[in-house]
Amino acid sequence: MDTRFLESYVTVIEHGSIAEAARRLNLTPAAVAQRIHALERDMGTQLLVRSGRTVKPTEAGFNIIDQARQLLHNARDLKAIANDQTGAGELRLGAIATALNGLLPDVFAALSKSYPLLSIYVAPGTSESLYPQVMASELDAAVIVQPEFAIPKTCGWTTLRQEPLIVLAPSTLATHDPIEALKAAPFIRYDRNAVGGRIADRYLRNAGIQTQDRFELTSLTAIALLVDRGLGVSLVPEWAPPWPEGLSLKKMPIGDHAYVRRLGLIWNQASARLRWIKIFLEKAEAISVNEAGDAGLRLRSSK
Repeated sequence: MDTRFLESYVTVIEHGSIAEAARRLNLTPAAVAQRIHALERDMGTQLLVRSGRTVKPTEAGFNIIDQARQLLHNARDLKAIANDQTGAGELRLGAIATALNGLLPDVFAALSKSYPLLSIYVAPGTSESLYPQVMASELDAAVIVQPEFAIPKTCGWTTLRQEPLIVLAPSTLATHDPIEALKAAPFIRYDRNAVGGRIADRYLRNAGIQTQDRFELTSLTAIALLVDRGLGVSLVPEWAPPWPEGLSLKKMPIGDHAYVRRLGLIWNQASARLRWIKIFLEKAEAISVNEAGDAGLRLRSSK
């Protein structure tokens, strides 16, 4: 059985259409359809059925999806092991939005220069959604916010960046006192479903600060835009640049280092791509140290 047929089948299931699977695989829809038909001939049964503009698995197709994913995962691991001492390889990496926009472009540039044959698949997501994908070996590693619970010993963790809380305010705000700003101005809250939002909420509760909540958002970029429009102030981690251009903002540190969001890399110690994870980590740490020096941030790593 050709694993490319399975890859096409799994991609169709995950994205709901042959056309979208074709775009993801850089194939024509006809080529994807031919692969599916070839797989159905090998299996001796129909695997997909059309439902309007989408396709869905038949009962037989549904029954094999988990095993198909596992087989593809094992095939990628075999390839990784075979190419372990060469410059070719693959890394499946997850990343939160601020890492994708801030830290990772420089890391990818460094990796591309040193290892031009390395292929990197990047899955965007939240820390809460990416962590279980690393646990399930669906991703080799992920750049996420450090969880608030103990990381299992089967995983490695290194802190790449520490982001202290700051009060974000319009530049026209009269006060330069972060506590006064939080008490007096309308408040734009960082979503408490996010780790950074919970850290900010914990600070407010422990400091006894009652805020005048107006919005609650999960996007830090959107929060910065609302603050720039004069809609309130916010309490957020000082995330890595670039920030949106053209904004007129005032950043006021709260001065309490007990409330810090830690951004880092988590990986599965049993990954067949451990060599590439370590190489990625070396590049990321080097860039993080340079950024920490520029921003006056302290970097703490634990492996």
